[in-house]
Amino acid sequence: MSSSEPGQSHRKDEEEETTAAEDEDTGAQVAPIVKLEEVALSTGEEEEEPILDLKAKLYRFDKDGKQWKERGAGTVKLLKHKESGKIRLVMRQSKTLKICANHLVIPTMTVQEHAGNEKSCVWHATDFADGELKDELFCIRFASLENCRSFMETFQEVAESQGKKEDNKDATDTAGLLEKLNVGDGKTEGKEQEEKPDVAKEEDKQTYKEEDKKAVDDQAKPEGG
Repeated sequence: MSSSEPGQSHRKDEEEETTAAEDEDTGAQVAPIVKLEEVALSTGEEEEEPILDLKAKLYRFDKDGKQWKERGAGTVKLLKHKESGKIRLVMRQSKTLKICANHLVIPTMTVQEHAGNEKSCVWHATDFADGELKDELFCIRFASLENCRSFMETFQEVAESQGKKEDNKDATDTAGLLEKLNVGDGKTEGKEQEEKPDVAKEEDKQTYKEEDKKAVDDQAKPEGG
């Protein structure tokens, strides 16, 4: 037994040295095999200006189960497009940034206080959050009554402003159409006025022909006849 102990001790010393060598930091930097380039992330909101930005929790009404189901908790925004002026509602989940709601705010929309909670409100919308248009009944709940009222007031103001914008567009289109009709009528009257002298000339020619014919007939009559 005693003869084998020195060999075991020697192997143990080698193992400790190997472990120490592995743990030693050489300070060398290993370059990655593939160099990753920075990629600019696009949210689709770059061309829009935020009108409203509040934290809330969103629910949708499940028609089949006849109950409210949570869509997610996060930030709800009303965004106005810089060029078109159209305004949409967008809400994303805080952790995953998944879209919970995404729809335009149109004149026919109305938001109402939820009967069971004064910090909540409901509205109907044609939503595109799932990549296809769906008619949804949403309910959104805020942490405070002030935030809920702010959301409702801003939402309603936006809907009404979009209605006025549509009315102005219709009025402009109608005015343009009437202007075109007036210009067309003026051109028609001008043509009629231009054509009238030609008609008079034809009548004069006919009169001259009748007078010439009468003169010829008179000359052809025998004298004293």
